[in-house]
Order: sequence, then C-alpha cells, then structure tokens
Amino acid sequence: QLQLVESGGGLVQPGGSLRLSCAVSGFTLENYAIGWFRQAPGKEREGVSCISSDGGITNFADSVKDRFTISRDNAKNTVYLQVNSLKPEDTAVYYCAARPLLYMCLMLRRWYDSWGQGTQVTVSS
Repeated sequence: QLQLVESGGGLVQPGGSLRLSCAVSGFTLENYAIGWFRQAPGKEREGVSCISSDGGITNFADSVKDRFTISRDNAKNTVYLQVNSLKPEDTAVYYCAARPLLYMCLMLRRWYDSWGQGTQVTVSS
C-alpha cells in the first residue's frame, strides 16, 4: 500500500529553519515525482516545491524561492524540504504528494495521485 508520511514540522521563530521529511513506502520512489504543498487556515492548498524522479528538475513557488530547497534520497525513500528564513506567513500544514512519472514535476494539486497527512509548521515569536 502506497504511503507518504511527513515529519519535521514544529514551532519556530521568524528567521528560523526546519527540515521537513517525506518518507514513502509501498512504492519505488525513484519512479515518482514528489511535490510539497501547504495549506494555511482558511486558504487553498498551494504548491510550494516539487522534484522530478531523478532530482534533475526542481521548481519553487515565487514566495519561497531562495529560502527553500528540495532534495531526495531514493535509497532512503525520503524527500526533504529544507525551509529557511521562515516568516509568519509560512505558517501552514505542509503536505507531500506523489505521482508516478519520470523526469518532470509540476506544482499542481490535481496532478498528484497520493498524499500524506501533513505536518504543521508554525512560525511565531
């Protein structure tokens, strides 16, 4: 059974950093594109970043570009989202999602087949 589990969220002060992890099981990660999304209270779920199956293509939302990085370790079945210089507006539940496709990725919610349950990131002083 395909499963994605996010972890690494928490409470952090503005300017702080976290490393979010998306651990997958039940499928071969190397054949999947992975996306990270977030949803703040009362707002639509939005794309944050994505990474292609081989890690060769990455995309970022303009709001996080230069602050967030994405990487993957297919041997460990894990994708990481490093979030730096956090701002209060980054507060949200962060989700990872997977789609079986090689060598590309998109930050479109409808493009992904499987989702994790999310991890809360709260940025507050």
